[in-house]
Amino acid sequence: MGEKTTPAAGGWKAEVKVEEEVGRMVDQAKELQDAASSLISKASNEEQALRQQALSLDASIRKLRSSIVSLVFEKRLDPKLADKLEDELNRARCSLVDGAVSSFLPGKAQGQFLTMFIGPINARVTRKDVQLKVKEEYNRFRDRTAFLFLLFPSTLLVLRLLFWNGCMPAFPVQLYQAWLLFLYTGLALRENILRVNGSDIRPWWIYHHYCAMAMAVVSLTWEIKGQPNCSEKQRGVELFLQWAAMQGVAMLLQNRYQRQRLYTRIALGKAKRMDVVWGETAGVVGQLWLLYPILFILQGFEAYVGLLLLQTAFVGVVSEWQVIFCGVLLVLMAVGNFANTVQILMAKSRFKAKMKRTKSKQELD
Repeated sequence: MGEKTTPAAGGWKAEVKVEEEVGRMVDQAKELQDAASSLISKASNEEQALRQQALSLDASIRKLRSSIVSLVFEKRLDPKLADKLEDELNRARCSLVDGAVSSFLPGKAQGQFLTMFIGPINARVTRKDVQLKVKEEYNRFRDRTAFLFLLFPSTLLVLRLLFWNGCMPAFPVQLYQAWLLFLYTGLALRENILRVNGSDIRPWWIYHHYCAMAMAVVSLTWEIKGQPNCSEKQRGVELFLQWAAMQGVAMLLQNRYQRQRLYTRIALGKAKRMDVVWGETAGVVGQLWLLYPILFILQGFEAYVGLLLLQTAFVGVVSEWQVIFCGVLLVLMAVGNFANTVQILMAKSRFKAKMKRTKSKQELD
């Protein structure tokens, strides 16, 4: 008869087997950790080398651009040739800052506003595909809010005319003001993140949203006056809602016409993939006759609403401090919008004159 394995012997063998398996797992974990550390160290060294090359190339492009300007100023370089060389340098730098190399170049500072909301977390994304997803989400947010920007005030104006006998109750107006606070806060956060990731959003448009946020907060504490003389007391609110509806139309037009133009500029190497449409960017000839008159009318109407609010405060119709604050902010935002629009128009005219000179030179050659 063969030997029988006792329960004690069987348990001992099982313990040895489990102990060996645990030891093997521990050794594999250590080997994997060492391999990962080695890979991270190697990748870090390679990343540092690429970063130095990217910084050096970027500095060289900037230096060469300055040299071209100096040579033209000293009349040692033909201006038309200088324009051609500058265009080529712009395309080279655009490909540099718009591709995978952009993650190795220093980014813009996050700013206190973004830090206040998300803390000291770095909002810059290194992968280009993730950056583009952030941009697309921003575009979708703008598309949704542009429609609501038109629908919300239009609904309030229609209800005021048909059901409220020209006197709006406080709650719907304050609900709209709360939505404006959400809208402008969301836009400001997204635009700060896009700017950190290389977008060309003008700082004024972000500051404009800061002002709009402040106005929305203050307007939430503004008592909506009722009877008697309701229509007179709510005249400023009525005009603001009319301006908001017009602004919604302008936003829809910008989203429809200008974004396609921006894609064309990106394909031609004249804009970066992280650039976005906002304000009065990337227009074509037809838009100059359609969008810009609307924008100038909106800016004038915005200033008019602000002045009307100040007038109602000073003559004693509605004398709360919120009215004065919102009136001053509306006037300041209208002036800032007008100044930025004029700057962009002047930049466009200079660019078109430059392109015309280049085309004439090519035809002569």
